[in-house]
Amino acid sequence: MRRAVCPGSFDPITNGHLDIIGRASKLYDVVHVAVMINQSKKGLFTVDERIEMIREVTADFGNVEVESFHGLLVDFCKQRDIPAIVKGLRAVSDFDYELQMAQMNNGLSGVETLFVPTNPTYSFLSSSLVKEVATWGGDVAHLLPPTVHDALVDRLGQK
Repeated sequence: MRRAVCPGSFDPITNGHLDIIGRASKLYDVVHVAVMINQSKKGLFTVDERIEMIREVTADFGNVEVESFHGLLVDFCKQRDIPAIVKGLRAVSDFDYELQMAQMNNGLSGVETLFVPTNPTYSFLSSSLVKEVATWGGDVAHLLPPTVHDALVDRLGQK
C-alpha cells in the first residue's frame, strides 16, 4: 500500500491545503494528514477542532486519515510505516526552507519528500494571511471551504 503524509498546522485548513491533499490522494492509496502540535504557538483553533474540520472537508477523497502529532515528523512516519512526505511549494522561498527539511528528514530516517507546486490560484495563500485579513474584516470566503469559513467568522466574532 502506497502511503504518504501531508503535515502542517492547518490553523485553519485553506483551499491551498486541500488542493495539495487532494492531489496527493490521487497518487497514494492512503494520505495521512498530520496536524503537527507546536507548543510555542497559540492556535486560533484547538488541535481537535482542526482535526474535525479537516476530516469534514477531506471526507470525499475517501483515502485521507487525519490525526495530530507532537514531535519529529520522521517519527510519525516511522511509527506508521510512511515512506513519503508531500509538501506544497508556493514560491522559491518555500523551496529554500523545505529543501533543508527534506534533506534532514531523509538523513534521519530515509523518508523521501515529494514537492508539489501549488496551484497558481493559491500561490499567495497561507493560514496566517487568511486569519489576518479576516480579523480586519476582509472577505476570505473564496480561500476556505465554506464550513471552515463559517468557523473562522464565528471564532473571530467571539474575540
